[in-house]
Amino acid sequence: MKIAVVTDDQITVSAHFGRAPYYQVFTVENGQIMGKETRDKAYHGQPGEQEMHTHQHEHGGMIGPISDCQVLLGRGMGNGAYNALSAAGILPIITEIPEIENAVKAYLTGSITNHLERLH
Repeated sequence: MKIAVVTDDQITVSAHFGRAPYYQVFTVENGQIMGKETRDKAYHGQPGEQEMHTHQHEHGGMIGPISDCQVLLGRGMGNGAYNALSAAGILPIITEIPEIENAVKAYLTGSITNHLERLH
């Protein structure tokens, strides 16, 4: 399984999905983190955003780099991004946990809360 975390600085979970430039992607096997990598993410205001495939929604270019992930953790996002992630088969979870490693561990132990009230 792969878990993506949206981030501005590769340390903390970003408060806004659309504005963050990176993903930290964790590979998990048998409940254990086996590896992680940083992936670039398209984001609002980034040059070249218009070069996305014409059949894709605006968020499609943001989701493409994590199409192999099953879960995305963030601290806030718009309804459009949430719905696009869900439609792509990625479970979006809005957490209050600011540290990436702690958020991933909370997901793995089942102690994370999905704060849907943070959608906008």
